[in-house]
Amino acid sequence: MNPSTKWYNRIPTWGYVVLTLGVVVLAGVIEYMMGRNALCACGYTLFWQTWGDTSGSSQHISDWYTFSHIIHGFVFYGFFRLISRGKWPVWFCLLLATGVEAGWEILENSSFIIDRYRESTVSLDYNGDSILNSIADILYMFVGFFLARKFPVWVSIALIIFMEVWVGYMIRDNLTLNIIMLISPLDAIRTWQMGG
Repeated sequence: MNPSTKWYNRIPTWGYVVLTLGVVVLAGVIEYMMGRNALCACGYTLFWQTWGDTSGSSQHISDWYTFSHIIHGFVFYGFFRLISRGKWPVWFCLLLATGVEAGWEILENSSFIIDRYRESTVSLDYNGDSILNSIADILYMFVGFFLARKFPVWVSIALIIFMEVWVGYMIRDNLTLNIIMLISPLDAIRTWQMGG
């Protein structure tokens, strides 16, 4: 069968853009129905939330965890291009990546994951994301996705390593540590994160 006849090759770019933005909006609607705050309960909105006030983490447009979502974009681009052997249109790959990222944002804001963060990490006052932050996280994933499309693989890998090391140094947390502490918490990591 001619690859150009595959259904995903027949959808125009604008169609993928509409579908992708629809997934982002749907994620926001679902989170609203879950009872998430649209904006930070603090009453103001910042572009960048510094690390000092952890209760404001994941409530504003960006914070140190924004880099994790940029990394998601790098990983999703590589994963979907790899499993399709480069045959899927890049916009189809972005739609799939957006679905995964939006699914994670919804799951991350469930009481199960919020409680898990409180139990297994140093984020004792974590209350989940605001809808603004959650949608911004998805959009930051787009940034990583399109950077991965532009850069050679070695540059993408170097950027991922740099972001993980830099964020780990700055706040004693990053995507890798987050995954470890959610799946199988280690006392040594928790002690180090608490400044021990």
